[in-house]
Amino acid sequence: MTSRIVIDPVTRIEGHAKISIYLDDQGEVTDARFHVTEFRGFEKFCEGRPFWEMPAITARICGICPVSHLLASAKAGDRLLAVQIPPAAAKLRRLMNLGQIIQSHALSFFHLSSPDLLLGWESDPAQRNVFGLMATEPELARSGIRLRQFGQVIIEQLGGRKIHPSWAVPGGVRAHLSHAGQAAIRERLPEAKATILTTLERFKQLLADLQQEVHIFGNFPSLFMGLVAPDGTWEHYDGALRFVDSGGNIIADRLDPSRYQEVIGEAVQPDSYLKSPYYKPLGYPDQAQHCRLENGLYRVGPLARLNVCDRIGTPLAEQELQHFRQHGTVNSSFFYHYARLIEILTCIERIEVALDDPDLQSEQLRARADVNQQEAIGCSEAPRGTLFHHYQIDENGLLTQVNLIIATGQNNLAMNRTVAQIARHYIHGLAIPEPLLNRVEAGIRAFDPCLSCSTHAAGQMPLHLQLISATGEVLHQVYR
Repeated sequence: MTSRIVIDPVTRIEGHAKISIYLDDQGEVTDARFHVTEFRGFEKFCEGRPFWEMPAITARICGICPVSHLLASAKAGDRLLAVQIPPAAAKLRRLMNLGQIIQSHALSFFHLSSPDLLLGWESDPAQRNVFGLMATEPELARSGIRLRQFGQVIIEQLGGRKIHPSWAVPGGVRAHLSHAGQAAIRERLPEAKATILTTLERFKQLLADLQQEVHIFGNFPSLFMGLVAPDGTWEHYDGALRFVDSGGNIIADRLDPSRYQEVIGEAVQPDSYLKSPYYKPLGYPDQAQHCRLENGLYRVGPLARLNVCDRIGTPLAEQELQHFRQHGTVNSSFFYHYARLIEILTCIERIEVALDDPDLQSEQLRARADVNQQEAIGCSEAPRGTLFHHYQIDENGLLTQVNLIIATGQNNLAMNRTVAQIARHYIHGLAIPEPLLNRVEAGIRAFDPCLSCSTHAAGQMPLHLQLISATGEVLHQVYR
């Protein structure tokens, strides 16, 4: 007989999920599973819509990272038109994506994960949140909130609003950056840089007391994937795909994202709406292969981007990257937190340089054309990892098929491996204190999953429908 412990819901993440921990007769963990329990279905209900609408529609997938879908969708639209967008439009898109990465990473670190890191795993759950952080570390909490606001200011100044800006379109963008917007961004740069530098130093000091978490929270060999520039520099908007192994060896490089289906397969599991992509050449890492190093499990996102790039490309962030890499390729998922902070710093440094470019005020922002291709892939780096929008259209520009490969889904296999590793280390027997369960949840928070983005169905959606009376009696139920 086995026992099952359920953590429902998983707290301080974006979306709805639960974790099942399975114990044997001796109270030892045999497995743990991360279940995504919400369903969205954008891939299906977008069929029949004009592809011109897709940037605005898919931005509504998520209120945390609408810019990521806006840009990937617009890039797919560029390819359907078979146009090269004006240089100014590409630079403006890049600037907005930098703002998006800052605001999302700041939300993840300061609002969702820092209560564990700064208040402690054993602290009162009622206080172990951003409000508890405000009470004990008011200056740090305030700085984190303002850092996120800085990213939102960039998005708003470019797109007209902080959430769901209808700004990037197939062929370019709708508007340039005004001089007033440029001044508003420049004004907040010094504060943002000071905040991230202080936070990086604070995090590095904390690491001395968090070594157990470093070794236990998703510390295992895997592949890593991300975009890199032609010279191997860290990339966030364009470039080619690169895969490295757990030793930092490049196993695939300079892959055109439009050929992603040659290297990325998609699997589904019966206990989650979250798809499980894997690296095709090495195969799907089923249960029998979990102990093998040479399987197709890979990770994406800030940790992966720092592992796949040769350099980060800005001076202060480059120094931090070298410190980060003191022990070679970083395989612990706990270091997603560290990688986010380094990426915030490089985004700020890149914004400093970008603001001096006169193209940001250019009026040449859009290439206009009609349908010239009937299939296209748009790819860019979302805060949580590499994002693919794959569209097929008819001769009238109406979508016939949509496939979205979301970063959180690409981390699904790694998240399952992480919660199982943490649970096996901490849980022995049925008497389980809450702080131990919080550590299991924290393994998921390290990946900062965005479940609203990532839940789609392959095949027929399972359904359990109940008709319940006013007294709570189940009158009828059907299953599919």
